[in-house]
Amino acid sequence: MMQLRCGRIKYTNDLPVYAAFDAGALAYPGSLHADTPARLNAMLLRGELDLSPISAFVWAANARDLVLLPDLCIGARDEVVSVVLVSATPPAGLHATPIYVTEESASGRHLLRVILERRYRVRPEYIDERKPFERALRGDATLLIGDSAIDAILHFPAEVVYDLGSLWHEWTGRQTVFAVWAARRDVYQRRAAAVDACMHALTDAYTWSRSHMDFVVAQAQRERLRPADFYESYYGKLNFTFHFAAQRGLEAYCRELLAIGAIDAIPRVFPEALGVPA
Repeated sequence: MMQLRCGRIKYTNDLPVYAAFDAGALAYPGSLHADTPARLNAMLLRGELDLSPISAFVWAANARDLVLLPDLCIGARDEVVSVVLVSATPPAGLHATPIYVTEESASGRHLLRVILERRYRVRPEYIDERKPFERALRGDATLLIGDSAIDAILHFPAEVVYDLGSLWHEWTGRQTVFAVWAARRDVYQRRAAAVDACMHALTDAYTWSRSHMDFVVAQAQRERLRPADFYESYYGKLNFTFHFAAQRGLEAYCRELLAIGAIDAIPRVFPEALGVPA
């Protein structure tokens, strides 16, 4: 039987989950395709992937067709570092202002909407931007994610960079969840054991990385050179475990998505796989 076709986020923030496979320490029982979150979202929904990390918003909007998988997520307890708004104007002053948003993430752009429209009660004009870092360099308000967001933190003055994880936590007291792992429901119904095997391999790989962070950091530095000790601090801020606090954070995010009309119902925020009934 063919291996499952699986996605992998191509930013350095995914390395604690996947580095064991890169190192040859563990074998992954599926094929891996690395791409931006937006591309992985589209491929999973089109049936070009069977299982993938997926933007939390896209899972919430398509929960009928996707099975939420256990154990892993990508989020943060507070500051997330890799999802930021660069703006010379504070968030509360952005009403009717153009904000250029990266096309690479669905969760980040919808979290920005939630924070601005619900916390600050402002409604900017959101404009898609293929080269958001260049836009930010021109002085325009811009949403950046992934390695471009990290570039912004290292390049721009701190007073113009707003971390969306921090803004969300200050407001709600909840964690952020930007990505979850999900499988297509039709695939899980036919090949539950294969999906479970892939998820077990991912959790084993994350366990490996936690005791081999020197390798993970060295690989991150090879992929994207940063100041000394940056990655140790960065990975310490991220949360990769889909535990109760992360589930409650995702649930709160879904409530706010419903409030701004981005989804039409709040999905059940509880993993369905590994013996948990759908």
